Amino acid sequence: MIKRLRSTTSTSGRRMAGARALWRAAGMKNEQMGKPVIAIVNSFTQFVPGHVHLHEIGQKIKVEIEKLGCFAAEFDTIAIDDG
Repeated sequence: MIKRLRSTTSTSGRRMAGARALWRAAGMKNEQMGKPVIAIVNSFTQFVPGHVHLHEIGQKIKVEIEKLGCFAAEFDTIAIDDG
């Protein structure tokens, strides 16, 4: 039994043309439609010195995910600081 990806809910079918337009505006390529959408949660910020390097790491991870044909979407989270 083939398990359908949840991300195909918004990337396939006639009724999801608007959602596909939003995915394309976010950078999704045609060949990524129907493939896994993988989130990269990153606490990068310029205000916490210990988190500055995380932007570069997040970008490297994104490149590796996209090499697999998937779509990588990065978003931020709280950056904890001891100061």
